[in-house]
Amino acid sequence: MKDAKRSTLWTIDFDGSNHRPLTASQHDQNSPRFSPDGKRLLFVSSENGSSQIYVRWLDTGQEARLTQLPRGPRGLTWSPDGKQIAFSMLVPDSDEPFVKMPKKPKDAEWAEPAKVIRKLQYRADGRGYLEDGFSQLFVLSADGGTPRQVTSGEFNHNGSPEWTPDGRSLIFSANRHDEWEFDTLNSEVYEVILETGEIKPLTDRQGPDGSPTISPDGNRIAYIGFDDKRQGYETQKIYMMNRDGSGSKLVSGSLDRDASDLVWNANGDGVYFQYSDQGDTKIAYAKLDGTIETLTENVGGLSLGRPYSGGSFTVSNNGRIAFTHTSPTHPADVAVFEKGQKARRITTLNDDLFSFRMLGAVEEIWYPSSFDGRKIQGWIVKPPDFDPSKKYPLILEIHGGPFANYGNRFTAEIQLYAAAGYVVLYANPRGSTSYGQEFGNLIHHNYPSEDYDDLMSGVYTVIKKGYVDPDKLFVTGGSGGGVLTSWIIGKTDRFAAAVVAKPVINWLSFALTADFYTFFHQYWFDDYPWNAPEEYMRRSPLSLVGNVKTPTMLLTGEEDYRTPISESEQYYQALKLCKVEAVMVRVPGASHSIASRPSRLIAKVAHILKWFDDHGGKDKTDKDAAGS
Repeated sequence: MKDAKRSTLWTIDFDGSNHRPLTASQHDQNSPRFSPDGKRLLFVSSENGSSQIYVRWLDTGQEARLTQLPRGPRGLTWSPDGKQIAFSMLVPDSDEPFVKMPKKPKDAEWAEPAKVIRKLQYRADGRGYLEDGFSQLFVLSADGGTPRQVTSGEFNHNGSPEWTPDGRSLIFSANRHDEWEFDTLNSEVYEVILETGEIKPLTDRQGPDGSPTISPDGNRIAYIGFDDKRQGYETQKIYMMNRDGSGSKLVSGSLDRDASDLVWNANGDGVYFQYSDQGDTKIAYAKLDGTIETLTENVGGLSLGRPYSGGSFTVSNNGRIAFTHTSPTHPADVAVFEKGQKARRITTLNDDLFSFRMLGAVEEIWYPSSFDGRKIQGWIVKPPDFDPSKKYPLILEIHGGPFANYGNRFTAEIQLYAAAGYVVLYANPRGSTSYGQEFGNLIHHNYPSEDYDDLMSGVYTVIKKGYVDPDKLFVTGGSGGGVLTSWIIGKTDRFAAAVVAKPVINWLSFALTADFYTFFHQYWFDDYPWNAPEEYMRRSPLSLVGNVKTPTMLLTGEEDYRTPISESEQYYQALKLCKVEAVMVRVPGASHSIASRPSRLIAKVAHILKWFDDHGGKDKTDKDAAGS
């Protein structure tokens, strides 16, 4: 009824029993953290109109609000003795106004004051224009009271700070270099001594060092990072160092995949972590000597719209694991794993829906790229009432990123396309993650390029199966998928219609209007756009617009600051000048996440299906049958 997502807190026993809500709140609750003794639960709630820290006593169910913060807290962590809480929060600047306006007459209705922007990053997708200030770390008594700020300076201190076992210091990651705004990935691991406020760097290489976690005995720190070579894609690796920052060594060198979410074993002899391999997210364990054991798979299901990676897990002191589990038949449920046994799914949160909904079957395929024969992984989703003797229209759906991956996961959007009578192909072309650093960097300074061949080879592979009408091909994708969709229709007229969602059309303009504009000229290109305009234009779909014959829909949020709507406007107007049938759909109030609200997800799918149906996806008899 509110057209929004809301999180509430639930609990369930490891065997799947006693599944029940902890609270009956109608307000968003998130970031739950058990106290070290397991008797209290810390969480953030918007119960009183702003995000505040609360604590709940699990034996009595009593709750107390601990804070009256002016900004929302993030990264909550308990101290080892359970007496203190650390978190981060924005501390606004208190600069004087740029100009002093005369006093407004009584009852006068003046215009909003002008915004004066001086900082390098001044807006962010999903957050809008940023408030002036910096994120700092705070410490708060677990009984409440006034938080104490423990970091300072014109630097952002985000993430979850880690307490040392003696409770005297916090370990955290930040970029506190003088040129931090321009050298965006060069973060380090730091220690702040709470008594004195002294901050000491523990790492010093060029590249990101983040997500530090300290061993139970306090002698080692595990963290994630890589040596920055200014490549488009670098695999995130696990490192360990001594408590003082000495003796750093690579632990996950045998794994050519991105590691994340480190959790120490209770004995301190290794770390649990998460990684994706060939479109499947897994939980593994890395020993101090670098030996890696994969424990369980099918982690994810948090991205409801499309089958992206993602997920989370926790580990108890006795080594039991709880994690978000998915498959093509359901979004995230809770599953558990313990050594010597198979993972068990202990919730079925959407059985009430799927008991009366048929889903399309998902089939994994591998096929050679026409460019170099390299094997590409993809998935075919068929209509729920699929009949192999019939001919179906096909939708090629392309993921964004481009350094991301689709997989064998639940996807509401693609299932809705299948339910409407389309066969859908989605794939992981070169540049996708979960296949190693070499595969990801095949598009380094070369995107879009041969990923086009990978995707078209997938389309022809499905056509050869005999149940797709080769005259009813459609293509769509968002963000990086929007780039490739517009690139594809500039290279071929095989598709009957296209929907280009939140794309980059002109790399020259994008590089100077996107929110993260300090990044792209360093990693996705080799120079500033004004020094290499030919290279930026060579890789821009705008350069191919004169070839386009395909009827094209543009679909973008009006408050998208990642791939600003000006990119879509350029393409729409160029298509119109070329007399190509085109329509532009603007989503009011939406950021880059155009399907973030339930009604917007429905609207996105409805607009895409309408466009494809009207351009041959459904013939007249199909429409008459649907209407009856």
